[in-house]
Order: sequence, then C-alpha cells, then structure tokens
Amino acid sequence: MNNNPLISWWMPPLLAVQFLTRLPVPGLNALTAEQARYGLSRSVIWFPLVGALIGVITAAVLVASEHIWPRAIAVIIALAIEARLTGAFHEDAVADFCDAFGGGHDAESTRRIMKDSRIGSYGALGLILSVGLRAALLIALPQDIIIITLIASACFGRFLAVAVMALVAPVATQDVGLAKDVGGRTGLSDLFLAALIAAPVISFFAYSQPIAALWGVGAAGLFLFWFRALLLRRLNGSTGDCLGFAAYAGQLIILLAVLAVVGP
Repeated sequence: MNNNPLISWWMPPLLAVQFLTRLPVPGLNALTAEQARYGLSRSVIWFPLVGALIGVITAAVLVASEHIWPRAIAVIIALAIEARLTGAFHEDAVADFCDAFGGGHDAESTRRIMKDSRIGSYGALGLILSVGLRAALLIALPQDIIIITLIASACFGRFLAVAVMALVAPVATQDVGLAKDVGGRTGLSDLFLAALIAAPVISFFAYSQPIAALWGVGAAGLFLFWFRALLLRRLNGSTGDCLGFAAYAGQLIILLAVLAVVGP
C-alpha cells in the first residue's frame, strides 16, 4: 500500500470524533491500520469543530443543571460529564505535563517522567489548579455569555493544539503516539484549514465579544511563542501530553480574556 491510502472524505472528521471523545462512531472498524493512521493525520483540521461539539454538550449540561442547582454545583456536574465524554483526555495531559516539566531536569528525565502513568506532586497540583481555575471562571461568567464563551473556548483550545502540532515537530525519539503519528504530518496548510473550520464559531464569539476575542488571540500568540521555545529547549520537540496541555491552556486563555473584559 502507498503512503497515501485511499479513505473516504467523511472518515477524517469521524476519526477526530473518535479520537477526542468516547462517543461511539460507526463505520471505522473496516479501516486498516495504515488507513486509520493516515486518516487520523488528516483529521486534525477537524479538532476545533469536535472541540465545539464538546463545548455544546458541556454547555447544555451546565444550563440544564443550573435550573435545578446553583451555578457552582452545575459547573462541577458539567465538567464531570465532560470528563466522562472525553475520557479526561486533556486533564490527563495537564497532569503528565506538569509532572514532567516540574520534576524533569533534562530532556531524558522529562520524557521519562511524562511517560510514567503515576501522578506526582507537580501533576496533582497542576491538575487541581487548572481544573479549579476553569471551574471558577465558569462560575464567575455572566449568564448571558456563558454558553457562547464555553463553546468558543472549547473550540479554540483544540485549535491551539493544532497550532502546536504545526509549529513544533514531535520529539525525534518518540516512536508512537499523537505527536508522532499525527503531529509529524501536520503543517501550516493544515493549520490554515483548521482555522477555516473554526472560523464560524470563533467569528460568532468575536462578534459577541470583540475586545475579549482580541485579548484572547493576543494572549494565545504570546503563549505559543513561549510554549514553542519551552518545548524546543526542554524536549527538542513535542509530545501528545504537550498538545493536550496546550488545548487546556487555550480554553483557560479565552475564559480569562472574557472575564478580564466583561467582569463577573
């Protein structure tokens, strides 16, 4: 089989759903390993749209729960449902990233800690603070913009992960995983297509909150500049956990920008 195995046009978006969520996706069992790997590399442009879908479900749970319980309880329920929906995909990456970059002293030790399934003090603290910050931001957001902000942040976070894939090659010693199988084939053209797919969601958010959108994009640009330099200095590349951390950071950046502009 050649390097570009034939796949149907609808397979990449379905593979993106399968990869980023625990939703059952029919029609993919017949793919060969090579087709699945190639299809997944083409699916990254759909990550922002899948992120928006996750945001829609989380927002729906939050709004429904808020009709029964106070906002703080509704937010916790929504985040718990989202974690089940995604398999706590990005939260696990946040913990691994914080452990590795907090406890690692060089590239080898950083990679070794990142591969360890156990969570250390850096990982536990990083996970608690990041999830707690996101919960606090959702609790503080004004009622009239919480839905669009939550959806936009979920979309933008996955777009930021695609940006890291396009800007930072996977670590050379990594044989398998998201960064190697997917990120290694992601280029600026994929980033452009991902931006086009994310544009309707982000544009609606920008129309609703133009100043916050500008703050968020600016902060994300600074984050990417710092994050790329950090990954190249500490790892000489990226890993799947680095991409997951970027996705979670992207969500927090949008939420922080909105609350900084509009206030609670």
